[in-house]
Amino acid sequence: GAEANEGAMKLARRYGAQKRNGAFEIVTALNSFHGRTMANVSATGQPHYQELFQPIPPGFSHVPFDDIEALKGAITDRTVAVMLEPVQAEGGVNIPSEGYLQNVRDFCDENELLLIFDEVQTGIGRLGTLFGYQSFGVEPDIMTLAKGLGGGVPIGAFMATDEAMAFQPGDHGSTFGGNALTCAAAYASTKYILDNDVVDNAATVGAYLGQGLNDLMSRHDFITEVRGMGCLWAMLFDSDITPAVVGACNDAGILLNPLRPNAVRLMPPLTVTKGEIDEALERLETGIKVATA
Repeated sequence: GAEANEGAMKLARRYGAQKRNGAFEIVTALNSFHGRTMANVSATGQPHYQELFQPIPPGFSHVPFDDIEALKGAITDRTVAVMLEPVQAEGGVNIPSEGYLQNVRDFCDENELLLIFDEVQTGIGRLGTLFGYQSFGVEPDIMTLAKGLGGGVPIGAFMATDEAMAFQPGDHGSTFGGNALTCAAAYASTKYILDNDVVDNAATVGAYLGQGLNDLMSRHDFITEVRGMGCLWAMLFDSDITPAVVGACNDAGILLNPLRPNAVRLMPPLTVTKGEIDEALERLETGIKVATA
């Protein structure tokens, strides 16, 4: 994922050199996460990822997610692109308000800026559509993919429209880029996803999971919010009980991602069944009862 995002950033800089008088800066969102290489640490809008590695590379600014006016105010003549996650996964499963991504798309078009979507986590079915941007009807100029693309095998890719493709042969490469074994595995897993309607399953069973989590919230006052789409969900609490919840749920037989001190994330496999969701919800409720007893 980090390599894919690095490739997208390099492409944006080539585009800026060729078409925007050398513009090179990229605006990203606070609470974003783009990877752990130095450039991606700079792009990530979470200071605690940057504090250990100062000085970080320049060329990035950060604005609040889901705030179009803040984004507009951050643009200068040095700006070449806006880079966003359609849904901020690592940052809290933050879903944009209706129209936000379209407003960003329109603004980028009006100002001849590239729109980059980091779909390392949201791509390949996670949101209930093959690509996350399809859930919002907003197509980027450049998109990055990784995690779900390989079905467990490490691979990353970035794609661009013809208009955004500023690379010439030799401008970008990677030691393991195009590795035959990895690409074969990625092809096989992606073909399975397409041939077996796995994306539709993620949408249908993901909605079922969301309903189950909301039912759980209705029974426990300390659960303050449930949010998500497809097979990407977060549950928020009224206090910092995440460590206790994660530990108790481990004991109950369900793995959770500790997202924040007061929030956990659930990312089941896209092939999950309703029966497995029912079992998971039972174990989840068992765990949170133990954690809050």
